[in-house]
Amino acid sequence: MTAATGPTVEILPGVDAIPAGTWDELAPPHDPMWGREVFAAMERGAIGPDGYAYAVVREAGRTVAVLPLAAVRGLRLDQVVGERERQLLAPVRRLCPGLLRVPMLFCGNFLGQGHVLSREPLPGPVAALLVRTVLDHARRHRLGTVVLKDFAPGELATLRPALEAAGFFQVPSMPDTELALGYDSFDEYVAALPAKARRNVRSKLRKFHARGDLRIEVLSDFADLVPAMLGLYRQVMDRADQTLDVLDASFLRALHRPGGPDQRLVACFEGDRLVAYLHCLFRGEGAIGARIGLDYRLAHEAHLYHHVHYAAIELAIGRGCRHIRFAQTAYEPKRELGCTLVEQRYALTHVRPLPRAVLRRLLPRALETALARTLAPRS
Repeated sequence: MTAATGPTVEILPGVDAIPAGTWDELAPPHDPMWGREVFAAMERGAIGPDGYAYAVVREAGRTVAVLPLAAVRGLRLDQVVGERERQLLAPVRRLCPGLLRVPMLFCGNFLGQGHVLSREPLPGPVAALLVRTVLDHARRHRLGTVVLKDFAPGELATLRPALEAAGFFQVPSMPDTELALGYDSFDEYVAALPAKARRNVRSKLRKFHARGDLRIEVLSDFADLVPAMLGLYRQVMDRADQTLDVLDASFLRALHRPGGPDQRLVACFEGDRLVAYLHCLFRGEGAIGARIGLDYRLAHEAHLYHHVHYAAIELAIGRGCRHIRFAQTAYEPKRELGCTLVEQRYALTHVRPLPRAVLRRLLPRALETALARTLAPRS
């Protein structure tokens, strides 16, 4: 009689080491950012992390959980805080910039909502094993701060006993934005909006169509536009409060490799010149407007932001998607589009007791203040 064995865990160096069938069985079926090919592109690109790994838990001969890990050795604190905090840190950046660089281990999805990939909520022993493994990995690679990034509160609740036992605490992160669909057409979607939002959409569309110099196209092959896309993306990032990840040409080209994700580029042209885009990915019944680029020379006057979002919504409706998500920015116009805010949280700790105590004391209030300021209505 063979004795029963408990769960085991292994750290794998890349997503290619995980069979595609196993990944697809465990990953969220309607979240485009959790396609295996997206993680492969992240590993080939230069978007921020210095290295990737995957904690894989097996039990009784099958894989029961996968948690992606991304190591960022030189995270700039002044790039991931708000404008007010950045001003306070400016003297430190001038006098001793090294103090603002923090080695961190991000758990989950560096570019999207966090998950532990599993068929069902993890039993206590499996969750505890996974958390211990993550902390051991952080210590071994000298990554002091460990963050489970942008997890839904319900998913963190199943991990809470294991996380709290290991010294983790939770703080709010910026919410995602999601628009429920299920409409037969874009016109039906617009008709369902509140009166003011409906008038605004129709007014902006009339003005856009009255212009003879702008047009929107939906492209499946846009490799030749990558340089122009990066130029417009940099204009957006130059105005952003937070720049945790920065896309580059290698990442975008890796997405274009054979077997890449189901994706389209909603592109706005002025003549032959790209002046705005929204990069959309699809998986199952879900869509996401992943990243945006704008030419601010005419972005405000022509409402380019709104029009690429309108086109993305129409595209998702036409593909039968049940929802589309957008980025954690510009909450007011997304509310007007009908989006709801999806609550997300961080679970954080430090591998050493003193920095952990400092983080626990300072971070919750600072992040809650920054979140309230970001979500406050603006005229």
